[in-house]
Amino acid sequence: MKIIYGQYGNEKFYARAEGEKVYPVKGLPYDGICEDGRVLNAKDVTLLAPCRPGKIVAVGLNYLDHIKEMNDPMPDEPVIFLKPPSAVIGPNDAIVLPKRAERVDFEAELAAVIGKKCRNVSIEDADSVIFGYTCLNDVSARDLQKVDGQWARAKGYDTFSPIGPCIVTDFDPSDAPISSVLNGKVQQDATTALMMRSAQYLVSFISSVMTLEPGDVISMGTPQGVNQLKDGDTIEIRIGGIGSLSGSIMGSFIFIGLN
Repeated sequence: MKIIYGQYGNEKFYARAEGEKVYPVKGLPYDGICEDGRVLNAKDVTLLAPCRPGKIVAVGLNYLDHIKEMNDPMPDEPVIFLKPPSAVIGPNDAIVLPKRAERVDFEAELAAVIGKKCRNVSIEDADSVIFGYTCLNDVSARDLQKVDGQWARAKGYDTFSPIGPCIVTDFDPSDAPISSVLNGKVQQDATTALMMRSAQYLVSFISSVMTLEPGDVISMGTPQGVNQLKDGDTIEIRIGGIGSLSGSIMGSFIFIGLN
């Protein structure tokens, strides 16, 4: 099942998406999918970020080849950091390139959306608290990341977490193709099977540190091939079974949309 969060006129709502149709649901989808009876044309609904997280917990260095390309040491445990909710944007929104950053990179990542409040979840029970999966672009000011030595500023700028286009509730995260395409050329081309730590392991690990709430997002790292975004570029993040998040840079903005 594909779940979107969209706007129709002045109304914003979650909905089930199927083909060219959208079926709005009552309330939050984490409480159960209860359609309100309406059927809308997808082209008439503006896509927004498909979730509104209280926090984004991101995982760094979860693909071996990316660790090598960044010349980072192998972590003994998952490296986690927080991206603020203010960084979230959705399809057709713009990423603002900070004036103080000389290099801004894209990072294609699989992200899990939490569906139940949880703490100290076992690996075996992790699937029961995951509502579904989506695409996330972990936009990173690479030069500031190196200068600061920690990642809050480099990863936390407003608009640095494009999410979308939808949440897929029946997605298998164990072996899905994940890629990024810059100006029509493939940059990252991998599979989630190359993640050093699985989605279930990461949810268990992070829930041992902090309570997770419905709508929270866990972004699971990026594979090899990250590259710089510049004015005039186009970028597309693809995950097989979920969809694509694509856009182009115009001036100091990158516009994100759904193919």
